[in-house]
This record gives sequence, C-alpha cells and structure tokens, in this order.
Amino acid sequence: MFEWFYKLFVPTENPDITQSLVVVMIIIGIGVFVGRLKIGKVSLGVSAVMFAGLFLGHYGYRINGDIMVFIRDLGLILFVYGIGIQVGPSFFSSFRKEGLKFNLLAVSTVLFGAVIAVIIYLSTQIKIENVVGLLSGSVTNTPGLGAAKSVIQEYQNQFPDKIFSDPTIAYAITYPMGVLGVILVIILSKTFLKIDVNKEKSNILQQESSEDVLIHQKCRITKPEFIGKSIYQILKETNHDKIVVSRLKHSGSKTVFSPTLDTKIEHKDVIMLVGTQHAINDFIEKTGKISTDLFIESEQDVISKSIFVTHKAATHKKLAELDLYNKYDLKVTRVYRSGKELLASPSLELFYGDKLRIVGNKEAIQVAEKLIGNSEKKLLEPDFLSLFGGLLIGIIIGSIPILIPSLPVPIKLGFAAGPLIAALLISRYGGIGGIHSYINTGAIYFMKDLGVCLFFAAVGIHAGESFYTNFVENNGWLWLFYGSFITFIPLVFMVLVGHYYLKINFLQLSGLLSGTYTDPAALSFSGNYLDSDVPTQAYATVYPLVTLFRIFTAQFLILLLM
Repeated sequence: MFEWFYKLFVPTENPDITQSLVVVMIIIGIGVFVGRLKIGKVSLGVSAVMFAGLFLGHYGYRINGDIMVFIRDLGLILFVYGIGIQVGPSFFSSFRKEGLKFNLLAVSTVLFGAVIAVIIYLSTQIKIENVVGLLSGSVTNTPGLGAAKSVIQEYQNQFPDKIFSDPTIAYAITYPMGVLGVILVIILSKTFLKIDVNKEKSNILQQESSEDVLIHQKCRITKPEFIGKSIYQILKETNHDKIVVSRLKHSGSKTVFSPTLDTKIEHKDVIMLVGTQHAINDFIEKTGKISTDLFIESEQDVISKSIFVTHKAATHKKLAELDLYNKYDLKVTRVYRSGKELLASPSLELFYGDKLRIVGNKEAIQVAEKLIGNSEKKLLEPDFLSLFGGLLIGIIIGSIPILIPSLPVPIKLGFAAGPLIAALLISRYGGIGGIHSYINTGAIYFMKDLGVCLFFAAVGIHAGESFYTNFVENNGWLWLFYGSFITFIPLVFMVLVGHYYLKINFLQLSGLLSGTYTDPAALSFSGNYLDSDVPTQAYATVYPLVTLFRIFTAQFLILLLM
C-alpha cells in the first residue's frame, strides 16, 4: 500500500526524476536547518547544504545525472548573478575612495594563495584537479570550484578516454577549515594586535569621507558681503556648487518656498541646505550661522516626498532633462540608489528603481508623480524580462571561447564569471535596452540563497558517493594539512600588510579578510563580534573582483598544469 512512499524516500542507485527532486528537497531542508544552528556566534549558514549532500550521498542517495548537472549549473548562475546585482553599484563607486587599495591587497592575497597551491602541486603527488579543489575549499570559494569543474568537463569532452579527478572531494574536505580559519585569524589578530574596537570605531567616524553621506542643515545668512546676491553667486563664491538649497524663508516671514539659483538673498534669510557634512559646515562658516528656525521645516507651504522612478519616460534621463523645477516648481534634493544616498546634481542619470526626494507644492508633486511613476507595487513585482534577459547575457558572455596559443582547449568565462560580469555591468549602467538592474532586496537574497543551495546540493550528493573512499585513499588528513597553508599563510600576510603597512582600520580589515575568502559566515561573525556594519562595506568592496580572480585562477591552474 505504501510502496510509492517507500520508493520516494529510500535511496536507490538509479532514481527517476521524482525521486531525484525529493532527494534535492531533503538535502536542502536538512542543510538549511543545520546551517541555522550556532556554536557560539558561528554558524555554517547555507554551506551546511553541501555537508548534508555529502552525508546522504555517502549513505546511498543519488540524483539523476542529467538533473544533477542542470541543478548545479542553474544554481551557480543564479548565485553569482545575484551577487553582481547586489554589490555592483558600491563596487564601482568604491574605487573613488579606498577601493583601489582594498582590491590591490585582496587580489595580491588571492595570487599569493595560488602560488602556494602551485608549490604544493610541484612538491607532492597530488593531481592538479585536487590541488584546485584544495585551493577553492581552503578559501571557501564556490564559483572557483564551479569554474574548475567547467574546465575539466571541457577536457573530458576533448579527451574522453582520460580519467579526471573530481575537485569537489578536496573542496569539501578543506571547506570547513576555510570558514573557521578566517574567524580564528580575526579573533587572534584582535588579541595580538591589541585592538581597541571602540577606538577603531571612533577612527572610522573621523576618517570616513563625507563624500557620499548627505545631511540637511538650516543656515541663516548674516555676512553682509552676501546680502543681495543670488544663490548661484553665493555658491560659486564659496566654492560649494554641489550644495542644494531646497527651501528659503525670509526673515520675519512664515512663508516657505523652494528658491531658484537666481533668487536674491536678503539679510537674515534662512535657507535649508542639502550636502555633505564638511561642505555644509564650511558654507555656514563663510556665510552666517546655524539657524534654529522651525518655520522653514513646516509642511504648510512646501512639502517633501519620496517618489520612485518606475516610468520609462524618466528612466535613463538626467535630472536636467526632466527639468522639474522650471516645469513644476519642484526641487530634487537627494536620490537613493541601492542603499546609497546621492546628491541630486543636474547631470545625474536616473535608473529604474531610484528613489527621489522632492521638495515643492503638493499639487505639483502629484503631477510629477505621473511623469516619474512612483509605483511601489510595480517594484515589488518581479520583472522576469530583466531577470532572465540579464541571465541570458551572462550565459552568452560565459560561453564565448577565447583561444590562447599552447592551451589544449579554449578558455571560457563559464557560468561562474559570465553572469557575474553581466550583472556588474548592468548594475553599473542601470540596464541594457529593456533590461534594467533593479531587483528588490528580498528577491536578490532569495535568488542568491536558492542558487547556492541548488549548487551545494548537487555537488554535495555527487561528491558524497565516493567521499569516504577518496578521503582514505588520498589521506584526507594530509589534504587538510596542505590546505591549512593555503588558508592561513595568505590571511596572516593580509593582516600584517593591511595593519602595519597600509594602516587599514581593523573593522575594515575584518571585512576584507571575509571578502577575500568570499566567506559570508566569517562576515556574519565579524559583524557580531565587532558590533559594527563596517566589515560588510569592506566585504562588498572586494567581493566581485576577488570572485573573478578566484575563477580565473582556478581555470588557469588547470589549463596550464593539467
């Protein structure tokens, strides 16, 4: 009577599609549950899915071969595309500040780890496929493993009679050490370097460039040399043309309005400024003093409202082209994009999903809404054209063969690098044609976690089939020993160079360690351990470039040393 139920859940060597799907769901379910368990402040997160796959694979559970390959590749594509869309905007903008220094340190660390891997290969009998597995696992880099497997598959297609090792075994053996290694180094570095976390937080606040942090402040103009001059003249003479004057109230009056650049300033006028902290402080010092006037904040004459860009007529238009002030007597003071706050300069190009902070008359704002869109419901609905269009572009980029003399097979960016590059470019330029970069935060996290769960389930169940045998035959403890060199030596190098030579704040350095090892578990730990969001910002700065270098490194090691 219950034979059908027995057939679904009992392991078999040749499962059908239904049995395979059931196994995938069981692996992900068990893995997610285990990943939520914490030892102190540390948890495995979604990486526990891979270990659940190893465990079930060892005890006879299987996935149909064709389904396994499809799930593995689809999962990898979704995972890396989600990463690119999430961190793309902050990745490019970071190069204007400390991003170049951070990325140079991170990439140097990646290459240092690759050199150690080559030394291990040359001085031992370990095959290069397994060395690349050790490298990817020791630095917890899943896309690197995916890239390595893609190159090996290309070799397998070219030379069907040759037998290649599966790097997933070595990856699975060294992966836990990679996760715990970063956490251990963060803890030990804090102790041995005698880091005062509160002092580091204070230093960050002092060092933090206010270039991207906008504030609003009231100023009363009292200096006689500016009376009777236009706002444009005052901003030019004080060298602060990036400041936005959103409101103005004449002294003794209760009427508030949004001024033009031609508006003349009278004695003791109060203006509302929007700009960076440093710029506003300097402007107030030159022109007058901070005002405590409350009438200028009144919503009676002028209101402020946030409007989302969801209409095609406003997308990829510059603020100067929309000309909201001359058309509707409205002033845009700020633009919010991907969690960042941007100053509303006339040359700023608007992307789909941007949020504009607009000041002006209530009726005029309602008219502007029709032009800009402001459909929050539309933003919550998934735009599958943009999503799958972006994925398609990524797959095409990853499939382009790059012929290099002396290499037996052409290089392809593959499913690991192609979608990542496509996502970074789409997020940087706000879209390509009808494909836009906006995906709401919840959808991005869902796509990333679903993708990595599918990938881990596929590689885990496949590796689990022969995991124990390979561990014994290849002396897994020795692989752990070799992997420890790849894990810890570059980490120590990074800490010493970052702290003593580059003078990087320890909160940022912790994020760089986690980002260079693409280790979200270590990032979560460092955020809780140091009680700060600064590590996350540093993590996002280096993650894309590091991921690309990890992918290329894995591919080149196999192509050059196979």
